[in-house]
Amino acid sequence: MKMMAAFRTPKKLNRSFTVSFLLFALLALFGSFMALPLIYAVNNAFKPLDELFIFPPRFFVNNPTLDNFYDLVALMGNSWVPLSRYIANTLLITVVGTAGHILLASAAAYPLAKYRFLGSKTLFSIVVLSLMFSGHVTAIPNYMVMSWLGWINTHASIIVPSLAFPLGLFLMKQFMEQLPDALLEAAKIDGANEYRIYWSIVMPNVKPAWLTLMILQFPMLWGTDGGSFIYSENLKTLHYALGQITLGGIARAGVGAAVALILMIVPISLFIISQSSVIQTMATSGMKE
Repeated sequence: MKMMAAFRTPKKLNRSFTVSFLLFALLALFGSFMALPLIYAVNNAFKPLDELFIFPPRFFVNNPTLDNFYDLVALMGNSWVPLSRYIANTLLITVVGTAGHILLASAAAYPLAKYRFLGSKTLFSIVVLSLMFSGHVTAIPNYMVMSWLGWINTHASIIVPSLAFPLGLFLMKQFMEQLPDALLEAAKIDGANEYRIYWSIVMPNVKPAWLTLMILQFPMLWGTDGGSFIYSENLKTLHYALGQITLGGIARAGVGAAVALILMIVPISLFIISQSSVIQTMATSGMKE
């Protein structure tokens, strides 16, 4: 409880104005360097073709134009699969996969964080160990499982594996351990069952954690093209459709710049909205009472 109070109460920093100004200037400098790729991508999306291929390349656009976006709309309009179908497929995979992962990870993390049962430490050790393996290592076993289940060429082949993202379970457990046990005991005394405690007390108090999971999971699913799991054109995602347009050669360089901006603007907007929750979760995920 003392640790939670100390975490929520901001501490006054004992440093001079000069040191604070220099620190702020240093952070602003590094922040500017981090923002340069995004600014460059935005400028490229509005550059005409002659500015895209000029040498040496110019960072900012001189004669902004919307022709790249008009060409993109025209190309998508000529596709035999409507653009709305690609958008619907992407939204289905992204929303269901992200929401399902948050619910599954939090429901599994709650008993691991607040109860001690036979094999609980072993289960969590397996979760931590699974963080060592990248998606490339598990790609073949994942494909074999999806094939045995008959889910190849369905959206389930993308959604179901995303539900088992091990980092989500790890973050949720570490954050739930910071909740005081007295709060949960008080809810039990008032007659709340475990499901009510989980949904009405635990989930609202770990909002920064599941917002962080949303930010981590959303870009991965938003940027998926189906890989080797989806073959039907009607089931393809927006990332795949826009990626095919950029393969048209040099003439579509402007359209490719517009595609890059469209694909990055949604995840970046989501991160800007919830960035404070990400910082709070990463700062507390490793703490212990």
